[in-house]
Amino acid sequence: MKPTQRFPRLSLAALAWAFAGSALAQGVLAPPAPPQDTLTRAATSVGVKRCLPAITRLATLTVQGSRSHDVLLDWDRKRPDGGPIFSLIGMEFPNAGVAASITAIPDDSGACTVSAERISVAPFTCASVGQQELGSYKMTRLLPNYAVYTDEKEPTSSVSLIDSPPGCLIIRRYVEYGWRDPAAAPVAAPAGAGATQPPKKR
Repeated sequence: MKPTQRFPRLSLAALAWAFAGSALAQGVLAPPAPPQDTLTRAATSVGVKRCLPAITRLATLTVQGSRSHDVLLDWDRKRPDGGPIFSLIGMEFPNAGVAASITAIPDDSGACTVSAERISVAPFTCASVGQQELGSYKMTRLLPNYAVYTDEKEPTSSVSLIDSPPGCLIIRRYVEYGWRDPAAAPVAAPAGAGATQPPKKR
């Protein structure tokens, strides 16, 4: 049976866009910014700074469209801005409950490794979900009930479909290594260092 309605999802392209860092011009009479997401508030309250822009980009996109959401947070109490931060977000949508996980790990260079997973259940078979939503993706069968879909244009993203009758468990995953805030000042090169290549655009 083909699905007759679309389910809440977080597209891989949208996740990638969250890290593009494109500046959007704002007029003098721009509308007020939306309320800050719960994960950003929680991370800020415990002292997370270096990876906060990455967390905010992913969290804002993740909770978009939800009626309400809340977060479970874990972090290194001794080094809140130097250690990893792990979060589990629960979201309420009009017709479904969705969970998401966002992790950020700073490194000594000032960059962050970040990952995001969004977990939902569709009231359809995984075959129909794959056909409707992931027709252009490459499918790899890991188990009889477990298939992973990837797109070569987004090599650090994947969608896993796990048959869980009468529905389908969907896990959308995104990872990026060495993420830097596009709005931050560039890191100064060490004294005596030779010419370096321009920063990679994201």
